[in-house]
Amino acid sequence: MKFKIYRCNCRKTWSIQTRKSRVHAGTVLLNASWSAELKPERKNDPKGFVTTNGDTGIIFNPDRELVDQFVKVKKLIYDKKNVNFNVKQGECLYFAEDGTCFILKKMDEAIS
Repeated sequence: MKFKIYRCNCRKTWSIQTRKSRVHAGTVLLNASWSAELKPERKNDPKGFVTTNGDTGIIFNPDRELVDQFVKVKKLIYDKKNVNFNVKQGECLYFAEDGTCFILKKMDEAIS
């Protein structure tokens, strides 16, 4: 099943949505492959969000120790004006409480 992850600014939380359900979380660790999906053709509110298949790598409000096992490589940036992401796909993401999103690498992969 496809999961969409995006920022819900009205609640200041991250929203994880499928066709059947929606969950909100302060922080999210996505330890699975992901891709950016864009809907620029929407007239009133063009959108961009992150998608992943399956929920096996989605961790809601992860412990600090778990997040510390990863290295922040760079920020995933969504350009709302041009409806575009700076990176189109990857393996790991951390959605922080302040609304930023970081592309991650596992600590042992970053060393080698």
